[in-house]
Amino acid sequence: MRAWAVVETGKPLQEMEFPTPEPTGEQVLLEVTHAGVCHSDLHIWEGEYDLGSRGKMRLTDRGVVLPLAMGHEIVGRVAKLGPEAEGKGVKVGDVRLVYPWVGCGKCDACRAEEENMCLAPRSLGVYQNGGYATHVLATSWKHLVDIAGIDPALAATYACSGLTVYSAINKAMPMRPEEPVVLVGAGGLGMNAIAVLKALGHKRICVVDVAAEKLDAAKAQGATDTVLASGEDTAKRIMEACGGPVAAVIDLVNGTQTARFAFDALRKGGKLIQVGLFGGEMSIPLPLMPIRALTIQGSYVGNVKELRSLVGIAKEGKIPPIPIAQEPLRNADAVLNRLRDGKVVGRVVLTA
Repeated sequence: MRAWAVVETGKPLQEMEFPTPEPTGEQVLLEVTHAGVCHSDLHIWEGEYDLGSRGKMRLTDRGVVLPLAMGHEIVGRVAKLGPEAEGKGVKVGDVRLVYPWVGCGKCDACRAEEENMCLAPRSLGVYQNGGYATHVLATSWKHLVDIAGIDPALAATYACSGLTVYSAINKAMPMRPEEPVVLVGAGGLGMNAIAVLKALGHKRICVVDVAAEKLDAAKAQGATDTVLASGEDTAKRIMEACGGPVAAVIDLVNGTQTARFAFDALRKGGKLIQVGLFGGEMSIPLPLMPIRALTIQGSYVGNVKELRSLVGIAKEGKIPPIPIAQEPLRNADAVLNRLRDGKVVGRVVLTA
């Protein structure tokens, strides 16, 4: 199979030939038709995460091996079934969304279909080759989700950005529909978060970003309020926009500065859900945690049960589409550079 792979961190992707996988057991081989380009790919490409005063966490220390074809937002056409996938509701020629956050398949988390919490992850596009390729190997037929009736380019984004925000929103709930929920970041995650909140009937959505054009896109997507993050008074401006301290902030950036103003904007009993991987560290005044009964919770992608639920909502026509640009797979490196430079509104999806 042909792939566009990271061979050396921070260097241009290289077009390479890999052996086309042969599915065994429950595995399914798919021809990739669509692959979303995600901010998480940038961290893999760059090879590290910023841990603030604790230095850097390198992807190779986590078991990431190069060369690697990235891409975890994958839609493909079934090409071949492993013997244990026969007769399981998937056949050659079917178009399916691939759940990428797979684990060992044996532990309690995996058996509960919560593989994103597995301690031995094997995620597609991270620990094994993903969607920046002509073919991808799904580890089980159980990880293939029927997307009939949904634009496959849009459906691809549900495997990460859609699923990630859906899982984070679930952690912030329950909330009254009229109560403001704050989203920090108006990129692909932010656009999908607005869409999902609207689908769930939420009526007050405040979006914070450093780029005015992205806030304009958020308004067009359905945000009721927007705040330009600049200077030291962002928390104050969030509270002014929302009519006071807020019940929930979902930080889709999660850097040192965003964590600070997100925390400062919370009301008593409020929740900060941390999603993004921008990096840095958080310093908080500890007495305020019990005095204000605050919750700070990390949210890592989502499980396959949530993905099925999200796709079900999309099939009902309740989730408005987000801005999507499509580019040929061969342009993967150029798209990554555009994303790194902050020049992508919504999502870019690579196509075969």
